[in-house]
Amino acid sequence: MSEQVKTGHPKGLYFLFFTEMWERFSYYGMRAIFILFMTKVLLMKDADASEIYGSYTGLVYLTPLLGGYLCDKFLGNRRSIVIGGLLMAIGQFFMFFSASAGADGGVSLMWLGLTAIIIGNGFFKPNISTMVGQLYPANDRRIDSAFTIFYMGINLGAFFSPLVCGSMDFKWGFLAAGVGMLIGLVAFILGQKKYLISEEGKHIGLPVKKLDAKSIGMIVGSIAIIFFMLNFKQMFKSDVDIISYFIYGAMVLMPILIFSDKSLSKIETQRITVIFILAFFVIFFWGAFEQAGASLTLFADRQTERTLFGWEMPASYFQSVNPLAVISLAPIMTMVWGFLYARKLEPSSPKKMAIGLGLVAMGYVVIAIAVKGLGLGEKVSMWWLIGLYVIHTIGELCLSPIGLSMVSKLAPLRLSSLMMGTWFLANAAANKFAGTLSALIPGGEDGTGGATSFLGFQITNLYEFFVLFIIMSGAAAAILFVLSSWLEKRMHNDHVEGQTV
Repeated sequence: MSEQVKTGHPKGLYFLFFTEMWERFSYYGMRAIFILFMTKVLLMKDADASEIYGSYTGLVYLTPLLGGYLCDKFLGNRRSIVIGGLLMAIGQFFMFFSASAGADGGVSLMWLGLTAIIIGNGFFKPNISTMVGQLYPANDRRIDSAFTIFYMGINLGAFFSPLVCGSMDFKWGFLAAGVGMLIGLVAFILGQKKYLISEEGKHIGLPVKKLDAKSIGMIVGSIAIIFFMLNFKQMFKSDVDIISYFIYGAMVLMPILIFSDKSLSKIETQRITVIFILAFFVIFFWGAFEQAGASLTLFADRQTERTLFGWEMPASYFQSVNPLAVISLAPIMTMVWGFLYARKLEPSSPKKMAIGLGLVAMGYVVIAIAVKGLGLGEKVSMWWLIGLYVIHTIGELCLSPIGLSMVSKLAPLRLSSLMMGTWFLANAAANKFAGTLSALIPGGEDGTGGATSFLGFQITNLYEFFVLFIIMSGAAAAILFVLSSWLEKRMHNDHVEGQTV
């Protein structure tokens, strides 16, 4: 009986799997149609819609810092998840009203919706993952497989949400995303007492204490600040993007803050340096990868042949390729790393990240070949775009699982939360950067009008737009690969896979 307990998983894992699946259904369902909604219903220019997309996804990665702090100090995991889920559902319903209002009054409603989703995600996201670990005793060998199962829930929700939300009118798509969030939230509220129990019989994730006035002020103030930042350009008729200053400024200040700690030893300083350098390169990876919800969705809508047996597939459906590929390819990649590890050939973490960046560049090589010489009104086969997404997914599997694991291994224990926050900050910067890059896509339905430029590189057509990503991610991959040996030494050998000490 005891052996069965050790090898099986508690019911609470599958309960959290179900809750997270519906939350991801809500988030990715909305994300799949968001930029198309802004350009088609709110009649925004591609560049403006791309910048808003980048600001939204960037802030989504910042608010878990606030949510995690308030959870640890006051709320506990359970109450944070309920607050976050409720705010995200309300946000999706505001998006429904925004789509119903259209271009006339829909923009203001959209700001309210985005603010609620961003803040709600901050409460929800860091806490449900934490509860997975709380189900098991310390150092339990099942925790890794538990997070693998949980990760499948994330990708399952991300897989079928674009198929559902993208198959209907925008307002109904947002409504479906809101209903999906409510399903997960209601299930969590009804089942938490029964299932969220450790194997010792203790309830996990319980609230700590009541919120004080200061913390309530932090929540209200954060909501007001995010709403103000999202609304700034419209309110003041300004071209200044204060969200960029906020996110990139934090990226500059964080290393200054951490390295000013006089108690850091030489080895700790070297390991923290590795984290910051890799966080910098991660910005280039996700900046290119996250075009999936921005410029690549516009490309799928306008320049991709989507007709199958007389039925035109919605452009949002392409965003289901990545989670499906993750579910299919993750076990294969695990076997590949295991095969190489057994022969002492497994690449180090920096080299894996360099490979991931190289694969992102390769994906854009594929799509650049497809659009080279593309004539006015011509479209490319959908298989080119599917190929790009599959290659990008392999790159993601090389890079994404490494990051959080690396931070937890390399960061000094007393700075672990701050360094994890730094890693999320890098993801926030990457998503904001993705929006900035997406804004460079040549305007118009044929992708040939409205030339743009980036650091002197002129972009007059889709081919040149995709070449920019090849150069950017390819150069980043090459530089990181060259630096990898230097970084490995500063990680110290007990943190380098596949190497002997």
